[in-house]
Amino acid sequence: MAQVDAAETDQGGAGAPDTGSGARRDGVRRAIRAASRPEPWRRGPVLAALALLLGLVMLLHAEIPNRIGNLGSLVETVLPWLGLFVPVLLALALWRRSASATIALLVPVAAWLTLFGGMLGDKSHPGGDLTVASQNVGADNPDPAGTARDLAATGAKVLALEELTAQAKGIYEKELAQAYPYHTVQGTVGLWSKLPLSDIRPVEIETDYGPLAATKPARVKLAYNRALRATVTTDHGPLAVYVAHLGSARVNPRAGFWTVSRDRNAQALGKAIAAEPNRRVVLLGDLNGTTDDRAFDALTSRMRSVQDVAGDGFGFSWPAEFPMVRIDQILVRGMKPENSRVLPATGSDHRPVAAGIDW
Repeated sequence: MAQVDAAETDQGGAGAPDTGSGARRDGVRRAIRAASRPEPWRRGPVLAALALLLGLVMLLHAEIPNRIGNLGSLVETVLPWLGLFVPVLLALALWRRSASATIALLVPVAAWLTLFGGMLGDKSHPGGDLTVASQNVGADNPDPAGTARDLAATGAKVLALEELTAQAKGIYEKELAQAYPYHTVQGTVGLWSKLPLSDIRPVEIETDYGPLAATKPARVKLAYNRALRATVTTDHGPLAVYVAHLGSARVNPRAGFWTVSRDRNAQALGKAIAAEPNRRVVLLGDLNGTTDDRAFDALTSRMRSVQDVAGDGFGFSWPAEFPMVRIDQILVRGMKPENSRVLPATGSDHRPVAAGIDW
């Protein structure tokens, strides 16, 4: 019996599976499989690179050259909208389970908040000694009389209009006559005021549509002059008011972001305002660009945008149906902006903008 038991024991020992070596083999296989798969920090290197590039574009936008297609100005025009790439990249990073790409997104988030975080709140204050308003009323406006009535209803003491045609000029003069006893029209820009005007003169800014001249409707006949200067007499002293409609900016397959005329106008206007002897100055108009664009350094280095200082949100004004950029500007020098707002759409493709300013 002892021999049988020993034999059975020997046979059983020889036939039993070697669980220790099998476990070791399984562990080695798992380690090899784990090593062959990228870890979360190694996943999505392209996404991480794109996130860092996006942040650098926002932070270093002023260093992007304009030599090729005016790329620098184009980026600065759409700068706030670059933030939309963040949720897209975040969704892709989560889908790829990439820790590196997720962390890299902190760079564009921080850059965007640095540039535009202040625009998320309401910086406006009630009141203002003087309310001013401006609108590009549109050469193709189907209802200039209605637009004039809407603008008169804003209660602005000083009202600037741009892109006035010879056909519509008389309509605006008639509809605004009762609310604004003082006015002047110089070419395609006009100024209406409840306060006396003096020292009125055109401001010479060269305008040329260049390769895009064919895009202007032949039936719309615009006079050459697109800027004026006037003195508004107030209880607090004289106020120099400039009204301007700078040249067009267009994305064109041949010319890229075409801004030659606009940039030339901005330089000329900047020189005129720099030479303005009056300490208090207001600029109203369609500048065909945002104040982030380097093309307006000659203006923004001497004047403040009321939207940046006292606005609520980004204040986009164009196109009227779904505003995406603010190209209709109110800039001040020697005055304190209290509030800035975009008014409801009229018959124009631009929305009116208004601001309250203090002495």
